[in-house]
Amino acid sequence: MSELNELYQQVILDHNKSPKNFRKIENATKEIEGYNPLCGDHIMLYLLMDGDVIKDISFTGSGCAISKASTSMMTAAMKGKTIEEAEKLFENFHAMVSGDDNDVDKNALGSLKVFEGVKEFPARVKCAILAWHTLHAALEGQEEMVSTEGDEI
Repeated sequence: MSELNELYQQVILDHNKSPKNFRKIENATKEIEGYNPLCGDHIMLYLLMDGDVIKDISFTGSGCAISKASTSMMTAAMKGKTIEEAEKLFENFHAMVSGDDNDVDKNALGSLKVFEGVKEFPARVKCAILAWHTLHAALEGQEEMVSTEGDEI
């Protein structure tokens, strides 16, 4: 295994063990549930919006290492972003992990590039993308639970 792959694995394991923003925002302006029945990942995502800016974002729940690390890193990356910036980051991340990364701006992804290898494991893509689709749905005003079941994710 290359040193880079080992580093990526370590980042994912660290975020799984000590996730960032793992808490409930009591005065959240948006709350939405996400579920991946394939792996059992289950999250609640909390957002505190200030106009079109994500002032704060957090999560609770449980899941596999990839799901938890992806959610942790997503929440860290989204704080302070506008809805437009968040949607662009969502598109880049989704394209990268699903293998449709011809137009991905990998520099814009920063440390989120650690998930690039997920595309090699199709069953794990839904683990990595659960929180992202949940956030996307919340930003579009959806309130019902997001599920990775089906082909649209």
